[in-house]
Amino acid sequence: MAEGGEEDMPRDAKIVKELLKSMSVEDYEPRVVHQFLELWYRYVVDVLTDAQVYSEHAGKSTIDSDDVKLAIQSKVNFSFSQPPPREVLLELARSRNKVPLPKSIAGPGIPLPPDQDTLISPNYQLAIPKRQISQPAEETEEDEEAADPNPNPNPNSNPSQDRRDLPQGTPQRVSFPLGAKHPR
Repeated sequence: MAEGGEEDMPRDAKIVKELLKSMSVEDYEPRVVHQFLELWYRYVVDVLTDAQVYSEHAGKSTIDSDDVKLAIQSKVNFSFSQPPPREVLLELARSRNKVPLPKSIAGPGIPLPPDQDTLISPNYQLAIPKRQISQPAEETEEDEEAADPNPNPNPNSNPSQDRRDLPQGTPQRVSFPLGAKHPR
């Protein structure tokens, strides 16, 4: 990177450039310095905001070093988690490795585990909304006289009646396997 304009640069930008140089980073784009500055300023604002909250919670009127230390520690604990100890990982690996792998099916092509152990089984449902049946308008005396004098004695045999028994807008769920063979 060119070293031109070093005198016009803010102090914080010079510090970032020195940090990059101390880590043997010689070739970088100029906007990298601005990105580090933005990250740095955002982190400082977050820490100071947390320190102010801790100070107010403690009933203090000003922020002191203990509030800032507590804010930094909470940021470190929240942002960076430590991996579990090696012994815990080894115990987890032992318990997991006790379960044998599924048997593979020998056949042409790439050997695959049984179908129940794969992720290619149907795993979705289609929601088909039922059609809304229009409600008949209010009947008048004339409509009642014109109605069929012999109504159907078995109301369950009418399929449109069955649909009315379900609550309006109840979706019908349908699922089917992927790759199903259709008869020709």
